[in-house]
Amino acid sequence: MSRRKGELTPAAIDRGWPFQIALLAELSGGKAGAEQAEFCEKQKLMRCVRGHTVFHEDRHYNVHCFATRAGAQGFLERFGGELFDPRERGRGANWNRWYKGRSGAKE
Repeated sequence: MSRRKGELTPAAIDRGWPFQIALLAELSGGKAGAEQAEFCEKQKLMRCVRGHTVFHEDRHYNVHCFATRAGAQGFLERFGGELFDPRERGRGANWNRWYKGRSGAKE
């Protein structure tokens, strides 16, 4: 798989923004997505501009990545979702699969 020059890799996102929230895709698009972006900007939550998507049991999730635990917690309290541990993401051909609960809860 080739990368575009200057684009963040998934590993770089996980290192720089380790606190991640998975939110159902239907709750992250359109007006809701714009509201989430505005909330993060106003609260200065240090959210990564590039997230990723995963699926679990035929449900798709957008993963929002934050640099601080407080930022992730503020987003979680406002919009809901679940904590996402990057170690539970699939590898290789299954890169977008979420193996929920395999690595234990992130503290």
